Amino acid sequence: MHKTTMLNMKAMLLAGFLASSIVVCASRMAAGQTTEKSVQTRPPDSSPTPPKTAPGPDPRISWHEREGVLYKRNWGVDIIGVHLVASGSMLEFRYRVLDAKKAKELNDKRWNPYLIDAATGAKLAVPQMEKIGRLRQTATPQVGRIYWMMFGNPGKRVKPGSQVSVVIGDFRVDGLVVESPQSGLVSRNHEE
Repeated sequence: MHKTTMLNMKAMLLAGFLASSIVVCASRMAAGQTTEKSVQTRPPDSSPTPPKTAPGPDPRISWHEREGVLYKRNWGVDIIGVHLVASGSMLEFRYRVLDAKKAKELNDKRWNPYLIDAATGAKLAVPQMEKIGRLRQTATPQVGRIYWMMFGNPGKRVKPGSQVSVVIGDFRVDGLVVESPQSGLVSRNHEE
């Protein structure tokens, strides 16, 4: 008889739990319907509603936090950024080597790197100087070192705040924001 009493008690507890769950769910649903109705009874705006688009990246999260891990893992580099230099007539792309073996392709002389301005589609090349050669580093990468390459910016088309992509062989980094010369100097001094 004691077993029957225990089973009845468990059944009653289970029934009580289920009933309370139903009440909680019903109250949440009612709250959601009230909100939904209040939205529907709102007076219509005079302006048409814009089409829904996919949400973009969260502006509170920097490119470095959002995308940087991919380049660290796959290419062995930490992207420092792109800065205007030489009074805006050139752009400097910098990266720190974390894994020399993976980063080797970025310093390979066979590749002709270029920078693409997202707004105009303009492709900017690494200039070739008569006595100096190409304005980029091609030494064998060493872990912890910062490497750079310059891109010509004829007509100063690319400005601070522009979004650009850098392409070096199979390596491609998109969505970099060009920083002004002043922020470039601060970053460079801080990084080295």
